[in-house]
Amino acid sequence: MKKFTEKELLKYNGIQNKKIYVAYKGKVYDLTGSRFWKRGLHYEHWAGQDLTEELKKAPHSEKLIEKFPVIGILVK
Repeated sequence: MKKFTEKELLKYNGIQNKKIYVAYKGKVYDLTGSRFWKRGLHYEHWAGQDLTEELKKAPHSEKLIEKFPVIGILVK
């Protein structure tokens, strides 16, 4: 499994790089195919970041993000 640093994860923000990756609870998910993450933005959340804390306040459960492919792990 590929290891991502926070700096490397930032490259996958849907703007400079068309891929959209986010980290959640130590796993990196590929959200590129999601219709809700246009241009790396989903409401006030930006791709290329660790969204573990932000998703605690989301109106949906974590099961939604877990439907997307895990492509790596976040190392700090």
